[in-house]
Amino acid sequence: MSFLTGPMRKHVNGHKDLTDHSEMKFVDPGALVYLPLINMGSTAYEVLVKEGDSVKVGTKVAFRKDHFTVPLYSSVSGTVKGIQKVMHASLKPIEHLVIENDGKYEKEAPLKPLDYKNASKEELVDFMKNMGLVGCGGAGFPAYIKYGAKGIKNLIINAVECEPYLTCDYAGMKENLADLVSGVEAMLKTCEAEKAMVCIKETKKEFIPVLKEAFKDVEKTEVVAVPDVYPMGWERTLVYEVTKQRYEKLPSEVGCIVSNAATAISFAKCMRTGMPIVEKIVTVSGDGVKEPSNVRVPVGTPAGVIINACGGYTSEEILLIAGGPMMGKTITSDKFVIGTYNNALTVLKHVPVKAIACLRCGKCSDHCPAGLQPVRINMAEKSKDTDALKKLGVMDCVECGMCTYICPSKIDVTEGVRRAKRIMALKK
Repeated sequence: MSFLTGPMRKHVNGHKDLTDHSEMKFVDPGALVYLPLINMGSTAYEVLVKEGDSVKVGTKVAFRKDHFTVPLYSSVSGTVKGIQKVMHASLKPIEHLVIENDGKYEKEAPLKPLDYKNASKEELVDFMKNMGLVGCGGAGFPAYIKYGAKGIKNLIINAVECEPYLTCDYAGMKENLADLVSGVEAMLKTCEAEKAMVCIKETKKEFIPVLKEAFKDVEKTEVVAVPDVYPMGWERTLVYEVTKQRYEKLPSEVGCIVSNAATAISFAKCMRTGMPIVEKIVTVSGDGVKEPSNVRVPVGTPAGVIINACGGYTSEEILLIAGGPMMGKTITSDKFVIGTYNNALTVLKHVPVKAIACLRCGKCSDHCPAGLQPVRINMAEKSKDTDALKKLGVMDCVECGMCTYICPSKIDVTEGVRRAKRIMALKK
């Protein structure tokens, strides 16, 4: 990161009003669900069931078996139909376990409920591992790895939701306030931090008092209002905002753990019921869908089924984005499904944008939250100068989309940086 940086963030039009007060509804996945056999890019999964087997909601069907352990559970009851390669939200064809949904949603809790108040740190970490708790904010990082760390001072609960259009975390907190409180209490005990900070945008004027009331009797915990700027929800930006510390790779380097509010809620629900993450709250929004909504869907529900439940598309030409418009990826088919850490479908009418030559204004560098120089990275990518790309720290880019958003020339700078990262990845 250069020591000459600009604001590194910016207020963006959130369009949150499309869904932030909409009624939550359940979307049935239909005849088949497809459970993605992938976590954080790893497809090293062992499948525990075979074609023809009967499963229930909560049946353990597979687990990641490399250096991380992440179990996968069925989200419906029915019959295993086998394994099929399907396009994934990562834009790659990935093997999915296919289950025929019988519509009964019969459950079997794979874990025994846990009283976190009487549990040890080791028991809580082990519970996270066995329930397959991953970061629900989009990253999918296994939580038990984070919470096994020592020397943690600050637990930061990320309720910022800075991506435009997304309100799934906000809706989830309103619907599951008691579980949010219990989850934060349990996480604070697990990581043995000195305090917890529940961070939310200062513009949530109606909800901040509700949160403060909910946490008023919770020791070592405070609700912190943060600026409504992008990308405040990125952990580096958030950690710096509330601690004024920067780090190289992981927040634990400065004594912090960052967990999404939805992750805390999922942790509490599993401790209370013994049921893992089998359902997700998803924001479906944008001018390309008729009825923008927050919906509850079983993991493995196809995007097309969800869009149809929200009234369908408003136009023949749309951009379907897995995630938010800044960090999500545009996909040409709505056959991909919602996984355990997917949280949004953004649907926008396709409006052609004509780019002009770079003005050398430097805005992309000034606003890059990682302190990079995207315009120079783009130039090095065009000339395939890998030495320059290495010096420019291209692999530190998190593809937040800020450089494209801020560019007055309407250049898709982020895509150029993505290509540069692929060049460097292939070089290894």
